[in-house]
Amino acid sequence: MNKREFLKTGGLLGVASLLPTGRLFASGAAGSCVLIPTETAGPFPLDLTANTFYFRQDVREDRTGAPLRLRLRILGDQNCGAMENLRVNIWHCDADGVYSGYTNQNGGVDTTGLTFLRGYQITDANGDVEFLTIFPGWYPGRVCHIHFQVYVNSNYSAISQLTFPITEKQAVYTDNPTLYPAGTDPLTPSQDGIFSDGYQYQEATLTFNSLTQEYESYLEVTVQGTGVPTGLQEVRNAEQFSVGQNQPNPFTDRTVIPIVLKQTGDLTLDLYDLNGRRVARIVREGLAAGEHVIAIAPDALGISPGSYAYQVEVRNANGVFRQVKLMTAAR
Repeated sequence: MNKREFLKTGGLLGVASLLPTGRLFASGAAGSCVLIPTETAGPFPLDLTANTFYFRQDVREDRTGAPLRLRLRILGDQNCGAMENLRVNIWHCDADGVYSGYTNQNGGVDTTGLTFLRGYQITDANGDVEFLTIFPGWYPGRVCHIHFQVYVNSNYSAISQLTFPITEKQAVYTDNPTLYPAGTDPLTPSQDGIFSDGYQYQEATLTFNSLTQEYESYLEVTVQGTGVPTGLQEVRNAEQFSVGQNQPNPFTDRTVIPIVLKQTGDLTLDLYDLNGRRVARIVREGLAAGEHVIAIAPDALGISPGSYAYQVEVRNANGVFRQVKLMTAAR
């Protein structure tokens, strides 16, 4: 099993920072949460799933700008509950309004082959992902914004954009003039063609943390569903095996992963950290059909407290099948 195969099954948890939270409600909305408005993917929506390099929390690379810690919480519209084990992609421009990976931007800037300010993570048990990036700049015709995609299952993903409160946004630019030489953003969201029809559910919080010297931003995003995968690939996997959420989660000394095989097969469990490095592997060959459990003990595996993705791969007479979930080893 290699890293590319692992990430093709769904990608990978942000450690939640202490930011203000609040749920968005509207009468008549399904479940009482409001679906995030669907927006265009923009002119620069590289397919993050095509390259395992993009699985990362810190997406800055060499870009300079005011540090921004962005947390998104993904909720299901049917019950307003946290949606765990979903892949969330983000991408945005740098402080000069330039995206990575494209030509002819802002007067001919060419960033072909570059990968800055793009990445993805998988939601944890609270529905959260977290990224470390820089506060984006702006470019003509668009207000400051960040693109994101929530990949719910193989049949459905929600693509949208977020922006920031005007006063707080402009303060970032005026307080950091050397980082943002273009100055303040000349547009408001209502003047932007993407947000002009309303942006109530797309305006993220923005505060400055004097202890970490970082800006912090938070947004709750409601998508369709309750957290149960229903896409074609998920149905195919279910015909061969099922993987439960590890229990307990979070855990300290030990956790177990319940697995049900529909027929005899070989099982491989790989454990990955948030930067896509495989830190442990457990192999069980010739397992009979039925219920099985895999125990995870951090001390025995030599892993530190933190969040990890576990991928279960099953090989049987019908082929190779994989599923990914998140677990958290507490301190």
